[in-house]
Amino acid sequence: MAQQFDSINESVTKYVAFEASELTYFNSILTYKRVPKKTFLLQAGEVCSIEAFIIKGCARVYYVNEHGTEVILQLAIEGWWLSDIASFHEQTPSKLYIETLEACELWILTPTTKELLLKSMPKFERFFRLLVQRNLSVMQNRLCQTIAQPAQEKYLDFISRYPSLPQRVPQHYIASYLGISPEFLSKIRKKITKK
Repeated sequence: MAQQFDSINESVTKYVAFEASELTYFNSILTYKRVPKKTFLLQAGEVCSIEAFIIKGCARVYYVNEHGTEVILQLAIEGWWLSDIASFHEQTPSKLYIETLEACELWILTPTTKELLLKSMPKFERFFRLLVQRNLSVMQNRLCQTIAQPAQEKYLDFISRYPSLPQRVPQHYIASYLGISPEFLSKIRKKITKK
């Protein structure tokens, strides 16, 4: 039975050392959820009620800009966390959408279960702080790349960091994530293939 928690326990112990009893308690407050492909876990205007760890599957986090264009902020796969942190913690309406791109299996924390966890096990405060710091660092690096790097370098960096994603995610979603048009991404891919 404990095997089902292996991936999430590995994720939390990367940052903080936990006793077996602490992990057992953490596991006991998680809710398992299986979600079909093309399901919204969050839509703009709703208050985010989950922090989800992906056991299996792929999802995207995006917003719709003033021109009605979807802008992808995150493509998430196994071992990653999904949420709208501001909406979740402040319990305010979200501007984001979270949608599954594949059938997903998730471990879920709600605001209530997370608060209970943090009160009962203060070491998890450290874990979530380090997780947020890491995500902020990734977002800042991505922002710098989006502004400074030429499109081909952005794509090459993307495929070196996330080699499995181009096989799992439609090309127009990758283009949105990189901040370029699908047509331009197609040209870049052809150019790389010829080399």
